[in-house]
Amino acid sequence: MPRTDTMLYLDGVSVAFDGFRAINNLSLVLDKGEMRAIIGPNGAGKTTMMDIITGKTRPDTGEVFFDGTIDLTRHDEADIAMLGIGRKFQKPTVFESHTVEDNLLLALKGKRSIFPTLFHRRSTLEEDRIGEILAVIRLEERRHDLAENLSHGQKQWLEIGMLLAQDPKLLLVDEPVAGMTDAETAETARLLRDIAKTHSVIVVEHDMHFVRELDVKVTCLHEGSVLSEGSLDFVSADERVVEVYLGR
Repeated sequence: MPRTDTMLYLDGVSVAFDGFRAINNLSLVLDKGEMRAIIGPNGAGKTTMMDIITGKTRPDTGEVFFDGTIDLTRHDEADIAMLGIGRKFQKPTVFESHTVEDNLLLALKGKRSIFPTLFHRRSTLEEDRIGEILAVIRLEERRHDLAENLSHGQKQWLEIGMLLAQDPKLLLVDEPVAGMTDAETAETARLLRDIAKTHSVIVVEHDMHFVRELDVKVTCLHEGSVLSEGSLDFVSADERVVEVYLGR
């Protein structure tokens, strides 16, 4: 497949910190419209890989291309966010003292300062977009509630909604179901599958039940490179994966 058809293209990427190779000749290709799960033991390089994609860390060697033609190594974090890569960290960071709806409005506006955004009159377009996002993130009933009154899982959904409001082409989601109830975990899998119909998504996760529910191709990282890749059943049956990760 030519690189131009890909959403994310990493080839021969390496980066070392104080002599330790956090990423070691990593190659990974994500198709447009694909959702991929990334698994692997702590220290496998999952976070560093996300840092490289978002411009927080610059690789020592290798190619990193986004949407076919954009060389991410030439852009900084702010640029990359504007280009259409959204990242959700493990701990949700929502505006607790604002309503669910206002959190989404703030994200929709992105650049504006907080006060004008909350007091300006919303356009029909904004209203429609907020309505769409609320439906996707299962929070229509909670739109007027303060974010601080949401459950942990609902705060995670709200933050995913805030990412969607920025209209990224690619979403990077880090351990979305940590600390969630079983019901919230199952709903999060459905929510992400809905999002993946119109976006490319990378999910970093430890919870294998959740990864199974996503029902997508899995990449297992180990010591900064790809150890195994394929369906969850294929990767789970790989003796090297069992040895370094699943068997413990």
